[in-house]
Amino acid sequence: MAVLDTDLDHIFPSSVLPPLWAKLVVGLVAIVCFARSYDGDFVFDDSEAIVNNKDLQAETPLGDLWHHDFWGSRLSSNTSHKSYRPLTVLTFRINYYLSGGFHPVGFHVVNILLHGGISVLMVDVFSVLFGGLQYTSKGRRLHLAPRASLLAALLFAVHPVHTECVAGVVGRADLLCALFFFLSFLGYCKAFRESNKEGTYSSTFWVLLSIFLGAVAMLCKEQGITVLGLNAVFDILVIGKFNVLEIVQKVLHKDKSLESLGMLRNGGLLFRMTLLTSGGAGMLYVRWRIMGTGPPAFTEVDNPASFADSMLVRAVNYNYYYSLNAWLLLCPWWLCFDWSMGCIPLIKSVSDWRVIALAALWFCLIGLICQALCSEDGHKRRILTLGLGFLVIPFLPASNLFFRVGFVVAERVLYLPSVGYCVLLTFGFGALSKHTKKKKLIAAVVLGILLINMLRCVVRSGQWRSEEQLFRSALSVCPLNAKVHYNIGKNLADKGNQTAAIRYYREAVRLNPKYVHAMNNLGNILKERNELQEAEELLSLAVRIQPDFAAAWMNLGIVQNSLKRFEAAEQSYRMAIKHRRKYPDCYYNLGRLYADLNRHVDALNAWRNATVLKPEHSLAWNNMIILLDNTGNLAQAEAVGREALELIPNDHSLMFSLANVLGKSQKYKESEALFLKAIKANPNAASYHGNLAVLYHRWGHLDLAKKHYEISLQLDPTASGTKENYGLLRRKLELMQKKDV
Repeated sequence: MAVLDTDLDHIFPSSVLPPLWAKLVVGLVAIVCFARSYDGDFVFDDSEAIVNNKDLQAETPLGDLWHHDFWGSRLSSNTSHKSYRPLTVLTFRINYYLSGGFHPVGFHVVNILLHGGISVLMVDVFSVLFGGLQYTSKGRRLHLAPRASLLAALLFAVHPVHTECVAGVVGRADLLCALFFFLSFLGYCKAFRESNKEGTYSSTFWVLLSIFLGAVAMLCKEQGITVLGLNAVFDILVIGKFNVLEIVQKVLHKDKSLESLGMLRNGGLLFRMTLLTSGGAGMLYVRWRIMGTGPPAFTEVDNPASFADSMLVRAVNYNYYYSLNAWLLLCPWWLCFDWSMGCIPLIKSVSDWRVIALAALWFCLIGLICQALCSEDGHKRRILTLGLGFLVIPFLPASNLFFRVGFVVAERVLYLPSVGYCVLLTFGFGALSKHTKKKKLIAAVVLGILLINMLRCVVRSGQWRSEEQLFRSALSVCPLNAKVHYNIGKNLADKGNQTAAIRYYREAVRLNPKYVHAMNNLGNILKERNELQEAEELLSLAVRIQPDFAAAWMNLGIVQNSLKRFEAAEQSYRMAIKHRRKYPDCYYNLGRLYADLNRHVDALNAWRNATVLKPEHSLAWNNMIILLDNTGNLAQAEAVGREALELIPNDHSLMFSLANVLGKSQKYKESEALFLKAIKANPNAASYHGNLAVLYHRWGHLDLAKKHYEISLQLDPTASGTKENYGLLRRKLELMQKKDV
């Protein structure tokens, strides 16, 4: 049994040490921590990656998943985020199919089970990291550190920083990536089960399988490729027993025995390194070719440090970001769904007190690195090196060292690095236990950390259940984050609370005067409240800041149309279409402008363009039918109505419009059928009953006409047209009664 495990004997009694029991405990704890999120909504990025992602729907060919990014856009597009995760999207699509639509429960349950499964797998991973690789004569690996692996797995299972990955459905990318990442690592370990004649452990099959699983992990999320680097470090330091201190000493003393180091002559190791390097290079090459037009274009608000002119400012702030990530692992109490947009102001001077965090980070890291590389205790050296490897290597893609990333701090990218943290923390507890007599106190501290983290997971999972709770929880953590205020405002606006939404949108614009999306949404609300002058000013500013902001151009056109500035409105609509050619809503609004100007042909053409781009655009179809009806083109209106209903057969507004046309064409029976179908779909529409009454009135079915006039007036007593028609019908019925008498 490993020395570290003996040091932890007071924390875990031997009765719970069998691997099966350990895995059951870890899996159950992991599921309990995040079970509260099972019935949560789709929140934050879930809307774009799942609800609005057409790649989840059966109409999209499966082959398109391999050419689209995580959000459903073509990778070749300049606006693509370049996040290539087709296997993750495929699991979303399976979820969508099995649950029969966008029902979030199924999506959340899969995430919770994935985290439980990964936590169970971590018992084996930590067993290798703490106990090394030793096998029985039958090829079964010995579990030499059951206590240490159980403690580390529990620390991993209950870490609150994982909440974003588990409770947020889009976090499945990180979960799947981690699953195949650890399977790749364990597969690589299996390459050393049997010894060949020269005493070098190798198995090409397992190495190739490990590379394949690494590629699968990368197809779930980009971080997956880093497992190859971790496997290489494990091979060199654990299998090859590479001792940096020994090498340095021999170099300094010019020891001739350096030339005969076994590692340098180890053909098996060199062969495995060649396979890993070739596999990694091949994966990167394929990834780059698929990405197409180069890296994604991020804005300054996404990652302000990467846009700093001074290299020193960039370096200082990057290191400060690293220290914040380290703090989130150490003390995951202040968690936020988004850390951008002013949440973390730039450090621009050495007098900024936050540079202390940088110094503390590097003081700790340098101390750990020195111990990991130079300690004479081989067991300690191996654990610290692997702990640092797991902490640092998976984090490298998010470090800004190789390319600019689109965030400042992201809790989701810490899912894999947290393994290294758990290794180091477990080792620290073992070291403390070894050098102190207060072992019960250490046991109480460990138990307290586990319980507090579990409680924090439960609370944080509850905050991720709805957007309102999630966004408001961020206010206390990042009150300077404009995106937090923007999202709260958007959530309030969606619920109809425009007054409160305006307040948060204004604060978002105050915190970030170039926040064009906040200006656009605020302008929209002001437009609806008929505060057109300020709406125009805001939207005009938004398109000046971002000239290719198509939605703002369209909304500006709507405001200008309301202000009777028709030429300016048309120009704004044209600019929107210039920057987004496939923009059906803009064509629809352009058609409304032309209709207001009595340019009927242009209006019909604009609405036709809208329906070509979006065949289910009900408003455009309706306006075409109504315009043709009003201009006396009943045959053409009927043809358009029938075409629309073939595409959208259950749209009651289209049934209503076509029924009106058929009634005027004296096709009473067919018109009646459509009116009744529309009323069945929407029984509380007063106009549906009123127009059906008019049809019966013309048709001579006066009792039925009277019945539906009365229903219509019950639903809308203020409808003057219906009142007038009902009055005419009553007088007609009275005259008929007098004649009968």
